[in-house]
Parts: sequence; structure tokens; C-alpha cells
Amino acid sequence: MISFIDHIAIAVKDYEAAYRFFTGIFGAIPGTCATDPGMGYLWQNLSLGNLSRLELLTPRGDESFLDNFLSEKQGGVHHITMHTPDIEKARERLDEMGVPYFGYARLGPIWKELFIHPRDAFGVLIQIAEFNPDDWISPHSKMPEGKKFLLEKNNNGVVLKVAHPGGGRVEIPLKKDDIKALLDELGEFG
Repeated sequence: MISFIDHIAIAVKDYEAAYRFFTGIFGAIPGTCATDPGMGYLWQNLSLGNLSRLELLTPRGDESFLDNFLSEKQGGVHHITMHTPDIEKARERLDEMGVPYFGYARLGPIWKELFIHPRDAFGVLIQIAEFNPDDWISPHSKMPEGKKFLLEKNNNGVVLKVAHPGGGRVEIPLKKDDIKALLDELGEFG
């Protein structure tokens, strides 16, 4: 039902300070960003390292669904987004298990979602969504179109970059001994 945790969403009052904090201190790479005037907020995806992502949420406009959440604090974890390859199967599983959900939406072919309320998920708002992870991250963080792996030489050997099913890529440094061992093992399949 769930492929992986895609990101943790953090709601903040001071977006600029939070953005500087995560990009400046931790080196987060900005991905997609948009404002939703209907719900009164801005969201910004950030990639950290090879496989970790955050989403910053901040109120925009006079009324935001975040106002109540941020009424007594400057920020905090708002929700966790889990990826599913099939939102309909996820819904069926929740129904079978008697887990209530809300906010089911099919936002075109690129995003389908539903939510489990914190009262039904041990205090955590959970978003389950069906989407292509590479659609939401920076081009810098993902593999070139059609590539499953790349090799980059360095003084110690190579860095093997491999496309990750959760979007983006994994980078594995390999020393010359590692390369030889890998080639030997691959030769066994040959």
C-alpha cells in the first residue's frame, strides 16, 4: 500500500527565515513551489541529501487553513506524506481496516490524495498520495531523462549515481577495490 515516506511538511509563520535555515544550514535544494489562493498558503519542496525531503508550508492571504495550526506557535510538523502506487487500493485497504479518512481528491493525472486525521493516526496527520516523485523535485536532484545510472570518475575511483524509485538519485562512492569487486560480481551474471 505504501512505497515510502515522501516528505515531512513543516508549517511556519516566517517562511523566509525557515527557507534560509533549511537551505543555508542544511544545504536543502529547492524543488517545486506554488501558492494555493483557495486555501491561503504557499508550499515549497526541499530536497536534503539523496533521498530526504521537506515541504515548507506558510499562510498567504487573509485566511489560511494553517491559521489555527500556527495560532500559538511559530511552526511545527504539520503532516507526513506517504507515497502509494495506487490511491484506490490504499482507500480499499483503509476501508477494510476500518480506518477513517477525509479529503479524497483526484487533482488531475499528476496528484491523487487522501488524509488520515491525527485522532485516527496516533497524533499525526497523514497524507497518502499517488504521484510521480520526480515531478516535484529539483532537476539538480534527479537523474537525466531515461537514465537509470551514471558514473563519474574521481581521484579515488567513481561515484555511481542510481535512479531511486522514490524520485531523485542515490550516490554511492566506489573505490578501485569496490569497482573490481562489483565488476567481478556482475561478471557472474554475464
